[in-house]
Amino acid sequence: MPVIPAQADIQCPAEKIFDLIIDFSGQDRWLATSSAFHGTTEISSDPVTLGTTYTEPGPFGVRHGTVTEFERPAKITFHQPMTMRLHAGTVEVTLRYTLTPSGESTRVTRVVTIGVPRPLKLVQPVLARSFRAESGRTLAALKAYADTLR
Repeated sequence: MPVIPAQADIQCPAEKIFDLIIDFSGQDRWLATSSAFHGTTEISSDPVTLGTTYTEPGPFGVRHGTVTEFERPAKITFHQPMTMRLHAGTVEVTLRYTLTPSGESTRVTRVVTIGVPRPLKLVQPVLARSFRAESGRTLAALKAYADTLR
């Protein structure tokens, strides 16, 4: 089961960063779409809270997400099982942000865990590489935008 960690020190209070992460309808202010991320749709509640559901279409399949942990402003976890295209199975995806204040900055840790079913084990390296690239891109975009907010 691949685990993909990433972290950044962001010059912004944890509360503001947390608010950016949960503002699904305003994500386009700081996170551009990419080949892997086409946006978040079908959001069940605004503001986002524990139990909120959403959909994220992508190149490999559609992630049907649920907020499973919500501890403002320190932790938020998303469970995003991805239904693969061509009925190839479901990849279990868990994404967790941990925000740790440190002086005038906040350390943001983003950990993606991927559970690949046996029939898809051959494509696991491709999936992991894609998730690693997208995770780094997302954290860099969050940092670039939040650093301007202070």
